[in-house]
Amino acid sequence: MNLKETTKEKHYLYNGKIINLRVDDAELPDGKPCKREVVEHPGGASVLCVRDGKVLLVRQYRYAYGEEILEIPAGKLNPGEDPALTAARELKEETGIEAASLRHLFTLYPTPGYTDEKIYIYCAEGAADGQAHLDEGEFLNVEWRELNCVTDMIGRGEIRDAKTIVAVQWYLLQQK
Repeated sequence: MNLKETTKEKHYLYNGKIINLRVDDAELPDGKPCKREVVEHPGGASVLCVRDGKVLLVRQYRYAYGEEILEIPAGKLNPGEDPALTAARELKEETGIEAASLRHLFTLYPTPGYTDEKIYIYCAEGAADGQAHLDEGEFLNVEWRELNCVTDMIGRGEIRDAKTIVAVQWYLLQQK
């Protein structure tokens, strides 16, 4: 069965610094017209860093949720930027950590129902300490947490960030 929906016309409602919002006229596989709401996002890159049995996390206030979130370091891709460069940049800026290398683990589609955002998840290898250089207006705390503590926090629902949960679960599967 053909599942492809065809875009007929894009109608932009908002163009912002981080996202664009559009409502498209589209066609379903059976030829019937439909509307599709899409949030365009340039994507992001994140880094799982595990050293000496501890996971590197950052705690940030996330305005949309109205709370502090504990998550792996991450940031938005600049237009045309290689996700690996974004990952390395954000790791260094947010935590001061420099990785000898970054290995791409997978690409996560966080909310495929309404956004084209992709999050590229990397694993840091050979992490060395350095000095953080936060962006203007960026406030966060760096925390190293024992792996078993992180998994317990995930199990209790204290860590709810999707990219962090998926990255830690990937790491645990590699240990088997």
